[in-house]
Amino acid sequence: MLGDKDISLVSRGIYTWGALWVAISLYLVSGMGITIPYHQNLAHQSFKVPKWLEYSLAYYAVLSLQGSPLEWVSSHRYHHQFTDKLRDPHSPTKGFWFSHVNWAFDYHSRFGNLECQLYYRFLHYTYFLHSVLLGVALYLAGGLPFVVWGMSFHMQVTFSINSICHTWGKQTCDTGDVSKNNWLFGLLAFGEGWHNNHHAFEYSARQGLERWQIDTSWYVIKFLQVVGLATDVKLPTEIQKK
Repeated sequence: MLGDKDISLVSRGIYTWGALWVAISLYLVSGMGITIPYHQNLAHQSFKVPKWLEYSLAYYAVLSLQGSPLEWVSSHRYHHQFTDKLRDPHSPTKGFWFSHVNWAFDYHSRFGNLECQLYYRFLHYTYFLHSVLLGVALYLAGGLPFVVWGMSFHMQVTFSINSICHTWGKQTCDTGDVSKNNWLFGLLAFGEGWHNNHHAFEYSARQGLERWQIDTSWYVIKFLQVVGLATDVKLPTEIQKK
């Protein structure tokens, strides 16, 4: 059994200020990587960007350790097609922990229209290698603390959208499922927490539809639109929102 002294020594060895900054950095990079390229650009085609930018952003999402672009996008499309039903790949009806994390290990071949692009096939078949290289780079930079914090901390926020935002929160739109708006994860997950809004208007590049609903990913997309990099940005009309 570990005593208080032993636990204190382990804690001092794993939890360092440097590791905390690594965790925050990867949380920002991979979190934005999931919501902007994987979710809104690739899965829902809510906007378009030049291929060089699309591919660059997609690689940031690979660092989230939640799967290749092919698998993530196809799983998410199934989620919307069969929301909270038997074929939903991360439904809370299969249990909270399944929707939180186990779905990522439930492999099916449903790649959709991205498979025709060589870059995405490359990332898919070499995905494990990129994950290993990230772990090695973190270990060389700061040892075990960097690996533990850098490869686990950020995942919990994005995983929580599938579990918490289908369990706790407020449902303002009748979407025929149990999706919820959760203000806390609206903040932590760069707008993804406005999940009921998203299920009501899944094509929308903006998930925080009300002025007071903070949606960081939308601010980034809007900036890209202003500078001419994002085009065909899709939003619901005021009539549709009513």
